[in-house]
Parts: sequence; C-alpha cells; structure tokens
Amino acid sequence: MAFKDDFRSDTVTRPEADMRGVMAAAEVGDAVYDDCPSTHRLETAAAERLGKEAALFFPTGTQSNLAGLMAHCGRGDEYIVGQMAHTYRNEGGGAAVLGSIQPQPIANEADGSIALPAIEAAIKPDDFHYARTRLLALENTFNGLVLSQTYLADASALARRRGLAVHLDGARLFNAAVASNCSADAIAGHFDTVSICLSKGLGAPVGSLLVGPRDLVERARRIRKMLGGGMRQTGVLAAAGLYALDHNVSRLREDHARAIRLSEILSAYPELGAGAARTNMVFMSPQGIDIATFIAFMAERGIGIGGGYGTIRWVTHLDVDDASIERVAAACASFFESRTVARAS
Repeated sequence: MAFKDDFRSDTVTRPEADMRGVMAAAEVGDAVYDDCPSTHRLETAAAERLGKEAALFFPTGTQSNLAGLMAHCGRGDEYIVGQMAHTYRNEGGGAAVLGSIQPQPIANEADGSIALPAIEAAIKPDDFHYARTRLLALENTFNGLVLSQTYLADASALARRRGLAVHLDGARLFNAAVASNCSADAIAGHFDTVSICLSKGLGAPVGSLLVGPRDLVERARRIRKMLGGGMRQTGVLAAAGLYALDHNVSRLREDHARAIRLSEILSAYPELGAGAARTNMVFMSPQGIDIATFIAFMAERGIGIGGGYGTIRWVTHLDVDDASIERVAAACASFFESRTVARAS
C-alpha cells in the first residue's frame, strides 16, 4: 500500500531527482572483478570518513553485519550481543545458521547499552566446555537512542582488555553522530569494524558498507561472495551512496527536529502513550486504544505507521516534511473526535 506520509521506517525513502541523475551518469565496471570506479570511490570515501583503512559495499545491512561477524568469529566461536539488538533479533539468526557463531544475548538497559558487569560476566573462560568468546557487538543508534561516547569508550576498553574484538551495527551511525554533535569517525574509532546503512536516513535506494582494517575487510570480501553478495555493475548504486554521504548527512537534523514536533503532537493525547523523540523515532504504547484500529484509521488518511508487540513506531526521514507532521496532527484530532462521538451516541 502506498502512503502519502509514510512513517513506517526510514527505509521507505525514494531517491530524489538529483540522486537519480548521478546514478544515470555513473561510471561503472564489474565489481566482482574489483574494477568498478564508482564503487571504489564510495568505499574509499566511507573508509576515510570513518577513519578506517578499507570499506566494502554490500547489498544489505544484514549481509554487511553478518560478514563482519563471520570475519571476526569462526565456527563454534561466540559473540556477545544485546537481547534486543538487530543482529540477534531481526536478521534471521544468520550468525548461528550461516556462520555457526553462537550468540550470547544480554539484556539491554533502558538507554540501549549493555551493562559492563554483564558483559564481563558473560565472557567465557578458556575451557573446552565453552564456546570461545571472540567479539562484542553493539548498536548505535539503538531504537533511536544514542549510546554515549563515554559508554562506547568503556565498553570497547573492557572488550579489548579481555581479548575481544568490537563490532558496531551502525545502520544509523550518522543519526547518532548528528544528535551527539560529534564526528562519525569519533564513534567508529571505538570499534574494529562498523556496518553503516546508506538506504535508511541517508536516502540511497540500496546498500550498506562494512568498514575496518584492510585484512578484515578482505576476509569479508570472500564471505560476501559466499553469501551471494557479489554484484556486478554496482557503480549505479555506489553513485547514489556517494550522493547520500555528500548531501544527506547534515540534514538528518531536520528529521530529528520533526520527530520532536511529532512527539509533542502525540503527547497531547495521553491514551497514545507517546514517548520523547529518539533521534528520528517516536514510540507509542497505547492504553485503552486498539492498535490495529488506530493504524487502520491513519492508513485511511494516507499515513503509514508500523506496530507490533503493543508498540507503535513512527520514523521521520527525508520524504517526511513539515506538512506531513501537521497532517498527523489533524488525523489524531479526527481520531479522538470520532471516539468522543461514538461514546456519546
């Protein structure tokens, strides 16, 4: 279903006219042979921006994360991860199924972090009874929450002191950087490898990148081929990614500001249970309102939102403007007016 105002995710963005123009004009080659100039430029730009030696283009963030985990861990190894983290909960169990890597999930704290004592306690001793703990995987942003630089420094220091590598699912790394007024490389510097997504808030149609040390990235190149991620004339997609990095990072502030405005609108109705804006996300836990009915009401007015497990998530992005937010305000007012009329009758 097509929505005029689509808040389901920032993955629904469509390439703008200028982005389509650079895609049409992209210089291309066969990326499996590693001779696609536009893809090289994207990978070099991403590595430089995040302060790493190398980067590798992937079709999806799921595959980029999985290749990162598999580059760090062998069969029977273990990685420590948040119980609600995307790599553990929302990526089809790929680490276990395809990488034979055992996840050790730990409860996430309210701020999205994993408690340092819990990480320390989860690291297995060097004993053949246990899987070998090799990696700590964190996520930033986490459900729109930004992990602090202090926490990232402490967590990565703990991991390295215990001989672990550190990977970041940075699908929305640039949202975290913009929200915390720090550079992307300052966040990435805490990690050995980082996966970033181009097709969420940055607005590219396809693509993610794994960045890190050259040897690990080359290991991931072999894994990417094994996973079916070797593509040919990726320059068309890489051109979109370059455009996104050059033009759509600083404007994430607009998404965050609109999320704040959206939160204010929703919070006017206590039954919706709206929380504060989390970068470009607002979560609601309605009380006394049927979620399916509310979602359907919004859909009838061209407003798309996602819900599940008693929660509704709104996500702002470059295809959502100020008029979109005001249409939500009008729709919410109409929804509660209809409830009042129904009760009165």
